[in-house]
Amino acid sequence: MIGRLSGRLEMTGDGHVLLDVRGVGYIVHVSDRTRAALPPAGEAVALWTDLLVREDLLQLFGFLTLQEREWHRLLMTVQGIGAKASMAILGALGAQGLERAIALGDWSAVKAAPGVGPKIAQRVVMELKGKAPAMMALGQGSAPLADAGAGGDDPAPVPAARPAGRVPAPSATAEALSALVNLGYAQGEAAAAVAEAAGEAGDADTPALIRLALRKVAPRA
Repeated sequence: MIGRLSGRLEMTGDGHVLLDVRGVGYIVHVSDRTRAALPPAGEAVALWTDLLVREDLLQLFGFLTLQEREWHRLLMTVQGIGAKASMAILGALGAQGLERAIALGDWSAVKAAPGVGPKIAQRVVMELKGKAPAMMALGQGSAPLADAGAGGDDPAPVPAARPAGRVPAPSATAEALSALVNLGYAQGEAAAAVAEAAGEAGDADTPALIRLALRKVAPRA
């Protein structure tokens, strides 16, 4: 299993890039969002990867963060979602956008991805809703890979993906979720509230995140 590639970006194409890893060129399929966040050709790049194995085909799919790769793997477990649909969803929403859509039950956001119909979008939300809390904790702490070998002996720095704004630390997110569950809120309801609060709260600490999440579940309190 190839889980990570570090090297020099040789070229970008329609839905894929060519990555030179110490003289070996790997074709890696990426979403439009990931491709747009990569540096120009000739610069160092590191990607988390997932290898799709079929009888007559081997395909590598690349992701800037571990969170994005894990969402890709989860999407592939949903009936009717193949690699192409998964990459379309991630390209349209990004990992955090998908996380929020699932936690909030917003299947219409998933349906906005090219080639994804309403039935498939609803199935994605229904089947993966229970995975949102764990993925949320993983995602808030996930960061792009920090270094890549640019075809030589020494690692070279990798430009980070374009920032999407500061987010709460993973411990704050997990603690806020635990606090709401301990207060009696259902897991799904608590996860949705924390996910929405995390998207608005910047780098808030645990107490601030809990207060904001409580306003989401009890706005009149």
